[in-house]
Amino acid sequence: MPSLLSRLDSPELRASIYQFTVYIPGGVASVFLGIWLSEHGIPADQIGIINALPTFCLLLLNILVGRIADKADDWRTALIYISLASALAPLPLYFVSEFWGILLIWALCATTNGLVAPVIDAATVRMTRRNGSDFGTIRAWATVGYVFAAGGLGLLLNMLGSAAFVTLYVATVFVRAGLAYLLPRFRAPAPKVTLASVAPEKAIPASRLRDSLQLWFVLPLLAFALVNSSNAIIGSFGALLWHENGISSYYLGPLLGIAAVGEAILMFAWRRFGGRVTARNMILAAAIAGLVRFTIMAFNPPVEVLFFTQLLHAFSFGMGYFGVVHFIANWTNEANAAEAQGFANMLNMGAAMAALIGFGFLVELFGSHAFFYSTVTSLLAIGCVLLSLKLRPPKALVG
Repeated sequence: MPSLLSRLDSPELRASIYQFTVYIPGGVASVFLGIWLSEHGIPADQIGIINALPTFCLLLLNILVGRIADKADDWRTALIYISLASALAPLPLYFVSEFWGILLIWALCATTNGLVAPVIDAATVRMTRRNGSDFGTIRAWATVGYVFAAGGLGLLLNMLGSAAFVTLYVATVFVRAGLAYLLPRFRAPAPKVTLASVAPEKAIPASRLRDSLQLWFVLPLLAFALVNSSNAIIGSFGALLWHENGISSYYLGPLLGIAAVGEAILMFAWRRFGGRVTARNMILAAAIAGLVRFTIMAFNPPVEVLFFTQLLHAFSFGMGYFGVVHFIANWTNEANAAEAQGFANMLNMGAAMAALIGFGFLVELFGSHAFFYSTVTSLLAIGCVLLSLKLRPPKALVG
């Protein structure tokens, strides 16, 4: 019994338990939301707006919430409040059924839900650096949670139908809010005299981040934002398009879940090969994988091929995500790395918002051929990385 208690007291284990729940609500929404909206008579262009508005809200709130969380006595406090807010937000969904009501309530739901991931990731990175543990392994449990939601809970779509969406979503955010109280303190009382505390003193003038934002530096971040915008499209429209194209509802959850399985495998295995690839080559690999993945999807392939294309998510998102994290860490100092990450997040949200709005209209006109939008963005992403490498070649395995 003491060993069990000591394991539960491990901050890494407690963070991993919470990480498991981070993307479960999003996984439920990926499977159920589009079909639920369609059954309420909402057309694809309006579904795009419903999914894009929270991205716009997050774009506005991202840096502000990060600063507030930084000023709290610990990131744990901010995570508890955000988790409670995200648990209360979806309750009005039981009482709305038309576009404007759903738009406003879902904006509140998805915005509060979307604030969780960057805060827990930032807190976990700090904790693992201090403790010498592996961020990738802890972060991978968030992906495992998504697999459980999309592949496991998603199977309930076949039995219960999309009418179960609101109840499932509410249940998952309430569970996450409860588990937030298990989170460890992420900021241990550390001695004042450390490298981390000296860095702010050299500190940076307000212009320091602007000095880092040269074209060669911005282009890889923009490249990943373009590729990742197509990942957002899959989360909002994938299940709906596949359902409308005759894919059995039984396969919708597993199709979304298999993408996260590939991502989780890559994250768990990262330490074995991650140091052998430069950061920008990781982003380039993500763009090439996105080009293959989404171009195939544009031809409305059979379900067997869709499972293959979904596995490419491990590269179009997982490898690209690690590429961006390492690229920022390699080419910025501690004083402005957090700001640079916030800038990258803003690019991601802006690209996702444009993609969600535009893709909704394209679906109305072209159906699954709308995925050629992602072909174009992936080609642009490849060009961005290649131009960056030409402007500033990598040094050893840093670039």
